[in-house]
Amino acid sequence: MTSTKTPPRGGLISLLVIATAQLMLVLDDSIVNIALPSIQQELDVAPVHLPWVVNGYILAFGALLLLGGRIGDLWGRKRTLQVGIAVFVVASLVGGFGISSEMLITARAVQGIGAAMAAPNALALIATTFSERSMRDKALSLYGAMSGLGIVVGLLLGGVLTDLLGWRWVFFINVPIGLLVLWGSRTLVTSERHTGRLGMIGAALGTAGMVSLVYAITRFGENGFADPIAHALIGAAAVLLVAFVLTQRSSRSPLVPLELFTDRRRAGAYLTMLGLAIGPMGTFYVITLYLQDVRGFGPLITGLSWLPFAVGIVLGAGIAPKVLLRIAPRWVTALGALLSAGGALWFSFIDTQSDYWLHLAPAMLIVALGFALGVIALTKAAVYSVDADKAGIASALLNSAQQIGVALGLAVLAGVAATVTAGAASTGQQALVDGYSTALLVGAGVLLAAAVLAVLTLSSKVSDQARSDEPATESAHRPRVPVRASRDA
Repeated sequence: MTSTKTPPRGGLISLLVIATAQLMLVLDDSIVNIALPSIQQELDVAPVHLPWVVNGYILAFGALLLLGGRIGDLWGRKRTLQVGIAVFVVASLVGGFGISSEMLITARAVQGIGAAMAAPNALALIATTFSERSMRDKALSLYGAMSGLGIVVGLLLGGVLTDLLGWRWVFFINVPIGLLVLWGSRTLVTSERHTGRLGMIGAALGTAGMVSLVYAITRFGENGFADPIAHALIGAAAVLLVAFVLTQRSSRSPLVPLELFTDRRRAGAYLTMLGLAIGPMGTFYVITLYLQDVRGFGPLITGLSWLPFAVGIVLGAGIAPKVLLRIAPRWVTALGALLSAGGALWFSFIDTQSDYWLHLAPAMLIVALGFALGVIALTKAAVYSVDADKAGIASALLNSAQQIGVALGLAVLAGVAATVTAGAASTGQQALVDGYSTALLVGAGVLLAAAVLAVLTLSSKVSDQARSDEPATESAHRPRVPVRASRDA
C-alpha cells in the first residue's frame, strides 16, 4: 500500500486532526482528577480503588506505547491511529455509562490501550503527511503545544463539566471529539505497510517490562518509596527489560530496533525528555495541591489559575520553530530546561500567603515556556531523519519517555512532599508548604540535570538540523530510499 500526497486544502484538516487527537489523549491524564470526589460518592468507590480510575489509564497508556508504535510501522500508521481512536471513543462511552468502580476502571484501561495505539502514530504521521518543511514545523509545534496544553485543558474542562453536567461528561465529551478526529483522519497520508513481523517474544517481554515499570511508579506515588511491592516490581522490570534487549539484539523483527540508540544524539533526546517531563509535570501536581489545600481554591478556580501555563505553552510553541532555524537543538533544549528549572525554583519560595499575580502566575508562565521549547526541540531530534519503517517506534520511544516522566514526576515530587511534611517541625498549612517547597527544589534539580544532559548529547550544529528538510516520507512516485539516521538528529 503506497501513500498519496495530502491535497492542499486537506493539509489544514490533517494538521487539526493530529493536534486534536494529541490534545484529547493528553487531557485524559488530568480531566478525571477533578471528577474523582463525585465519582466516589455516586458509585461508592472504595478509597483503595479510587486512584485506579486515574492510574488504569496511565498504566495502559505508558506500558503499551512501544507496542502501539511498532504496530503502526508494520500495519500502517493511519490505520493504527484510526483503530486507536475508535477504541478510545468506545471506552469513553462505556466509562460514561459506568455503574461500578470495576466497570469504570476497566473502561479507563481500555482508553489507555486506544491512546497507546493512537499517540505515537499521530506523531509519526507528521513526518509522512507534511512534505513541506514549513507545514511540518507548524504541525510539530502544534503537536508539542497540545502535549502541554492537554494537562491544563483537562483540569479546566473537568471542572466545568463536573460542575455543570456531572462527572459522566468527562467521558462523554471524548465521543464527539473522537468521531470528528476519525472523520478528519481521511485526509491523512495512507502510509506504506512495511515488511516484517511483530516478534511476539520481544513484544511480550517489552510490554511486561513496561507494565512492571509503570505500575511500580504508580505504587511509589500512592504508597511512598518504602513500598515493598513497588521495589519487587522494579526488580521484575529490570529483569524483563534486560531480557527484552537481549532478544532484540538477535531478533530479525525487533519491536525496538536497537540501532535507534546507537546515535548518541537520538538516545540523548529520549533521556532528556524523561527529565524534562518529570520537572514541569511534578511541579504542576505540587502547585495544584498547594492551591487547593493551602489557599483553599475550588476545582474550577484551580483550573483557571493555570491559564498562564497555557499561555507559556502557546508562546513556546510559536517561538521554537523560528529559534531552531538559528540555534542548535542542544542549546534550545538546554535553554528550555533552564527556564523551567528557574520557574520551579521561583515556585519553591511559596508561603501560606504567596501572591498569585506576583509569585505564582509568572512562575507558571516561565515553566511552561521552557517546557514547550524543550519538547519541540527534542521531538525534532528524536523523530526527524529516522528511516520511514521505524518512524512509529521512534515516536513511541519519545512518547514513552514523556509518559514515564509524567508518572515519575508525580510519584517523586509527591513522595518528597509527603515525607518532608510528615517530619516537619511546623504544623498545619506551614508543614504542607515546607513539603511542597522541598519537592519543588527537587523538581528544579531534575530540570538542571536535563539541561546538562542536553548539552552533552544533542546536536550542536544548526546546519545539520536544517538540512534534514525531508523526513522519511513514503511516496507513490518513486522507490522508497531509507534515510540514514542523522548523527545530529
